[in-house]
Amino acid sequence: MSFRSKYIGDRAFYRMLFAVLIPIVVQNAITNLVSLLDNMMVGQVGTEAMSGVSIANQLFFIFNITLFGAISGAGIFGAQFAGKGDQEGLRQTLRYKFLVGLLLLTAALGIFLSLHDQLISLYLTEDGTGDLELTLRSGREYLKVMLWGLPPFLITQCYASTLRETGETLLPMKGGILAVGINVLLNYLLIFGKLGLPALGVTGAALATVISRFGEMAFVLVGTHRKKGAYPFVQGLYTSFRLPWTLVRRITIKGAPLLLNEFLWSLGMSVLLQCYSTRGLNVVAALNISSTVNNLFLVVALALGSAISILIGQMLGAGEKQRARDSAAKLIAFSVFLCVGVGAVMAVVSPFIPRIYNTTEEVRMLATRFLWICSAVMPITGFLNSCYFTLRAGGNTIITFLFDSVFLWCVGIPAAYLTSRYTAMPVLEIFLVVQAADLLKCFVGYAMVKKGIWIRNIVSSETQGELE
Repeated sequence: MSFRSKYIGDRAFYRMLFAVLIPIVVQNAITNLVSLLDNMMVGQVGTEAMSGVSIANQLFFIFNITLFGAISGAGIFGAQFAGKGDQEGLRQTLRYKFLVGLLLLTAALGIFLSLHDQLISLYLTEDGTGDLELTLRSGREYLKVMLWGLPPFLITQCYASTLRETGETLLPMKGGILAVGINVLLNYLLIFGKLGLPALGVTGAALATVISRFGEMAFVLVGTHRKKGAYPFVQGLYTSFRLPWTLVRRITIKGAPLLLNEFLWSLGMSVLLQCYSTRGLNVVAALNISSTVNNLFLVVALALGSAISILIGQMLGAGEKQRARDSAAKLIAFSVFLCVGVGAVMAVVSPFIPRIYNTTEEVRMLATRFLWICSAVMPITGFLNSCYFTLRAGGNTIITFLFDSVFLWCVGIPAAYLTSRYTAMPVLEIFLVVQAADLLKCFVGYAMVKKGIWIRNIVSSETQGELE
């Protein structure tokens, strides 16, 4: 088989891909662009305020990613049920998402309300470059308001993920755009006190985000339930929350490694930040800038991962195993090629974006160099992300757990911990060492995808009677 036929698809293939991909990219790009604007607005208040918000958001990041992992187990089944045309299966997976999400929400609220100061303080190291008490206070104020936004975020994610599994990406995209508009407007009004409103600073930023999340939730719910004919899985959705034990057991078995993986991965990323933060508050501020900008450019890779999960899952659910194998190779290749271009653009703009922030020259310089490293590894990130979602589409959650979070905790975190605690290595070198470790992971990912261990239909044995 030639390189072209193996790794490059025809026009029909890319039409299929872009129909799923573009709405996800648009929604995520706008969301991350607003995060960048939020970051810049809060950054105008000062470095300490920006750092406090960054630390609080790092804690919420753990909840957000863990929730993603919790509903992803059901999502694997949902995509394959959609490919099979099984609406009752979709309905049951959405109910499962609600229930497991509620458990996580309860745990998160308990932890954040009782341990907020202790958690924020983990990232504060005295180095004489900033006011630690002001940073702690800013993070605490922001966190307490943001807790009100967790319930609508949970509901929106459950609905949006199920809609995407059916191939409906426009409605979640429109909801995201609405939320972005509300957030930007209210940020400007509430952070700086415009149109007679009080200047609330970081509290205003949090309040704007919470209101935007309620607006997004209302839009997605109304849009879904007003068109029950277009989305038949919502018919009778709330008549009962009884779930068939067979399906609960299968989703839990498949989903538990994903939940654990996403929790450990997000916790691991927070541990990495804590390791870097031992080099001072300036590092926290610089990483806040660079990660926000990097997330905007990562939209393409992450959206491609979601598209791969949906498309490959639907093919496997429909029993098209050879088509799934051929499509996976083309999707992974496309992800790498696209991320080369994205990384190049990111490298060019990296020196300019940090200059917008109201912070010190040292923070701007560090942020630029962090961004250059991120741009250099962007193709690697694209490859690993596409491998991860390919493996996950077939329900190989144990393998993805080993591939993702176990690798991070066994390789990346020890490297960061040892170099930050027991050497005088500058933070940029520590960051580079951790990023370079992913090269080893590329060989593992390539071998697992090529072997085809992920090519499985996990809903073929489900019958309508089992779900009733």
